[in-house]
Amino acid sequence: MREFNLVSAHSVEEACSLLKDGAKILAGGTDLVGGMKRDIYPEQYYPKFLVNIQGLQELDYIKEEDGFIKIGAMTKLRDVAENNIVKEKLTALSQAAEHTASPNLRRMGTIGGNICQENRCWYYRSDNNYYACKMKGGKKCYAAAGDNRYHSIYGAVNGCFAVNPSDTAPALLAFGAKIRTSERTIEATDFWAIDVCKSTVLNDGEMVLEIIIPIPKPSTKSSFQKFAKRKTIDFAIVNCAVVIAEEAKVVLNGVYSRPYRATKAEEILRGNKIDEQLAKQAGETIEDGSKPLKANKFKVQEAKVLVERTILECILESEVCP
Repeated sequence: MREFNLVSAHSVEEACSLLKDGAKILAGGTDLVGGMKRDIYPEQYYPKFLVNIQGLQELDYIKEEDGFIKIGAMTKLRDVAENNIVKEKLTALSQAAEHTASPNLRRMGTIGGNICQENRCWYYRSDNNYYACKMKGGKKCYAAAGDNRYHSIYGAVNGCFAVNPSDTAPALLAFGAKIRTSERTIEATDFWAIDVCKSTVLNDGEMVLEIIIPIPKPSTKSSFQKFAKRKTIDFAIVNCAVVIAEEAKVVLNGVYSRPYRATKAEEILRGNKIDEQLAKQAGETIEDGSKPLKANKFKVQEAKVLVERTILECILESEVCP
């Protein structure tokens, strides 16, 4: 690991000012530090220094306010998983946070970091920046013709087949969340993107401050499920969040460059009594529009089954979907 300078920010304004000078944020550090240890970044994108924001405790909170549940970016994943407000009203989000990484990492990792983390493609993450892939400004995606077991089943974005690895992201999108930054408020549907060494639309000098989620109606039901090699501790091969409220929301992750809203599955559910047959029909729609690569066709079937199971877990009784 290269030597680096660490600067502690005492305010959001100071942190954002430092970020404009080529720094990266150090919050929990569970993603960034690992990448720096392996020296995965091209020279021009290697952090000039790190901005420690662990002292910004004003960004660590979960509260109900003005019809919204607000979660500060520095809130630990463990606290999101265990908070009574989240468990009761945003069940899928609580379950997603609980299924992220290991207990130790959930005590360190923040929800802001979880939604901003970089992809887990092994070509992008190769030691010593071995592959100059599309995500590093190179000319090719090595996964396209290489080892693509865990890559996108819905095609490439900007030539890159890497997938978004966040567990909390699909739940946030399904609940209609917004992400408030130091510069603007962004709909969750517009927050994730693929660019060189970037997985979000955040500008240089911009940082996430808060996640804002409309308080669901009491009748809302939601669930999250994850398929991974070692359940919680591994990154998801596929995960799924389902929210049944005024309308159905079905969101997958680990299958595309950003959380993937399964609108055809939602259409199957709308206005119908949900039972095992209907859930299976909704799951079958996942194949529509899929473009699996040579080694990841199995992910299509996994996604089908996970959608079916998450819907049934969400609606235990046979109720009519709005």
